[in-house]
Amino acid sequence: MAIYLDKNKPVSKRVEDLLSKMTLAEKCGQLNQRMYGWEAFSRDGETFQITEKFKEEVTRFEGIGALYGLFRADPWSKMNKDTGVSRKNAGKVANKIQRYVIENTRLGIPVLLAEEVPHGHQALDSESYPVNLARAASFHPELQKQVAHAIAEEISEKGVHLALASALDILRDPRWGRAEECYGEDPYLASELTAAITDGFQSDGKIAVILKHFAAQGEPVGGHNSGPVSIGIRELREIFLDPIRAGIRSGALGVMAAYNEIDGVPCHANKELLTSILREEMGFSGIVMADGCALDRLLKLNPDPKKAAKMALEAGVDLSLWDEVFPFLEESVEKNILDEKIVDDAVRRVLQVKFQLGLFEQPFVAEEIQAPKSDWKQLNLQAAREGICLLKNDFETLPLVGERKKLAVIGPSINALYNQLGDYTAPQNESECVTVLEGIKNLVPKNWEVLSEKGTEIREKLVDGIQKAEEIARESDAIVMVLGGSSARNFNMEFLSNGAVSSKGPNMDAGENVDVSDITLPQPQLDLFYAMKRTGKPVIVVLIQGRPIAIPEISIEADAILTAWYPGGMGGKAIAEVLFGHYNPSGKLPVSIPRSSGQIPIYYNQKAVEYKEDYFDLTGKPLYPFGYGLSYSTFEYLDLQMKQDVITISELNNEQYVEVSVNVKNTSNLAGVEVVQLYIHDIEASITRRKKELKAFKKIRIAGNETAKVTFKLTKSTFEIWSINNKYEVEPGGIEIFVGGSSDTKLTGRVSIIGG
Repeated sequence: MAIYLDKNKPVSKRVEDLLSKMTLAEKCGQLNQRMYGWEAFSRDGETFQITEKFKEEVTRFEGIGALYGLFRADPWSKMNKDTGVSRKNAGKVANKIQRYVIENTRLGIPVLLAEEVPHGHQALDSESYPVNLARAASFHPELQKQVAHAIAEEISEKGVHLALASALDILRDPRWGRAEECYGEDPYLASELTAAITDGFQSDGKIAVILKHFAAQGEPVGGHNSGPVSIGIRELREIFLDPIRAGIRSGALGVMAAYNEIDGVPCHANKELLTSILREEMGFSGIVMADGCALDRLLKLNPDPKKAAKMALEAGVDLSLWDEVFPFLEESVEKNILDEKIVDDAVRRVLQVKFQLGLFEQPFVAEEIQAPKSDWKQLNLQAAREGICLLKNDFETLPLVGERKKLAVIGPSINALYNQLGDYTAPQNESECVTVLEGIKNLVPKNWEVLSEKGTEIREKLVDGIQKAEEIARESDAIVMVLGGSSARNFNMEFLSNGAVSSKGPNMDAGENVDVSDITLPQPQLDLFYAMKRTGKPVIVVLIQGRPIAIPEISIEADAILTAWYPGGMGGKAIAEVLFGHYNPSGKLPVSIPRSSGQIPIYYNQKAVEYKEDYFDLTGKPLYPFGYGLSYSTFEYLDLQMKQDVITISELNNEQYVEVSVNVKNTSNLAGVEVVQLYIHDIEASITRRKKELKAFKKIRIAGNETAKVTFKLTKSTFEIWSINNKYEVEPGGIEIFVGGSSDTKLTGRVSIIGG
């Protein structure tokens, strides 16, 4: 038996043995991921066949490293319930692909199947969870770990190996269409959640997570998708690198490079980023995957594809995606443009993942796939609940209780399932999902009547829409308005070769390649809102949104406001539970809500330097700050205590810590959940610091009229900065400590760090 086939041998020896047997063509084949997976099969009823196109691809590269999107279903792929792969057929199709590759190549190297999992598997019959922005609002890493584990369970039984999960983008410009894919604007929160989902995806050893996108994609110039990022190395390190560091600590096996450039260098050609920092400094040993067609963009730097291929591979990209550059790797080596040793290094990393996942021992999966687990639906519901943020609740308008008999449910997203799901969404089994209107009707008290009217589309008026909405609103006792935006694609749209939208849809105003210049609520929805206010009835606004939308008018005049972001397939039920008091909201904003597009950037952790914060015509403060969120319970923060007010650098280096405690009192009769947040401000440093930086948080449940003591332990990593010496270190000086229920904190303390 060859060493590489002996499961008892160390992975490193198996990799080297297999590599020694491979031709240059076979090596290059392992680095190519060119095909759209849905083109690898044809379907006739419930019968699936391998296509000639796939066979030609395998022959051309004497194997295939990975195949993207075998199960992807959406308007871009044109895969739907009639053309795509259902859950029950997934194992059968995966095995056909795997078997063909193994049996029709010299060395029988299995193929990695890669799939999108931004908020659930982008495939038929899959659970659609809340988007990242909603899940970040939970401030609950353990819950997000459970969600990732559930997704991993679902995809692994289908035969998937690589889970492409958005996690690394930090939202610094909400005009950007992919805001929903971020865990918010703060690097610490994003890091905690990235570590959690990495653990969740990889805990069973069957899935390798591909964390995307690396790096700094969330601050493009002008908010333009994949646009240049004008930041320096310090901003890169302070804001954008912490999530990947956390992912690596949790054992992430893969990273996807980002489309953008940083200071003039495209990430896919950035050796300093992908090799010096990622591999050598951070110790990452997994694979770096290219983003879709991104390597073709390097032809703008060097029109010779052989040299462009060399540029990317030497920078640290291991695995391509749909490009026409990596097919030239073999020729690049043969013409002495590229050293074959660089190819070998990349192939080692791809093979290593295949061995780690056990593909050589178990390349096939059971073709009889079990029914979806019932707890996945419950987990989805809980994720939606915890992502809902209560922003305003004047006069205890919510929850809706009492003797009201008529409730008007108004707005473009009251019964539009896909508006609440976000981008990268497959066709749904709609009977298994719950819209807001359905959720309300299912939970409304028996003596209540529900009347409904859209009134308007997201950005377009409806003929007589406002008039019809006013008619039912005037005869109602209260009005629930479901407003906001949508990332819902449709099958009539046009798309770029990388799947991004290239044409406007009737209602889509967010998602990949759908950036806006103005983040205020579209005028048709504002007109509808003012019409509802004219009725004199209480108006509750529920925002379904994939980016923070500026709502200054609504903030002033609405009686209550909830934001649910894109809450997923069970979002309608979760929203209804909050509206009727079946669930006490606990979500906190993972991103600041601006008053105006002109305030951007508005993130809370601005530099603490001398500048005029306010504008001549507007305050510089956000409408709602990062970390903010109300509850039906009320909380008071008391007695911030520092166990020590002085600590030495050597003590921190020896794993000692600063202990901070605070008492949080529930001043209401209702048990509730609060996210206790700790921020710091470094007041003595070699470089300018930020006004506040989130460094710890705890989510706790407190019974009515009870007090809980919350303790934080602040370690060396809390105080480290990328100093004037261009290295991570703790500097001596004073540190202010802030603790509260949002970034707008009240309690303060101080600790001094001294040398020695």
